[in-house]
Amino acid sequence: MFEPIRVLHVDNDPEFADLTAEFLRRENEAFSVITVREPEAARATLAEEPIDCVVSDYEMTPVDGIEFLEAVREEHPDLPFIL
Repeated sequence: MFEPIRVLHVDNDPEFADLTAEFLRRENEAFSVITVREPEAARATLAEEPIDCVVSDYEMTPVDGIEFLEAVREEHPDLPFIL
């Protein structure tokens, strides 16, 4: 048995978020994908749950992916982050 890889997926477009999460799950059965629609919700999830990797959209509001990455780096400097 394998240990799941917990992926936090952040995307404010519901259709694209669902598609990306499904693609990730199909890519590797070890991926356990948590999808949130807002960067602030993602930061709360990072504070509450063990996450192995973040996959984030770039075009979001009220902050974009780069701003979100910078905020994540303040609290989790070594967490893998895919933009």
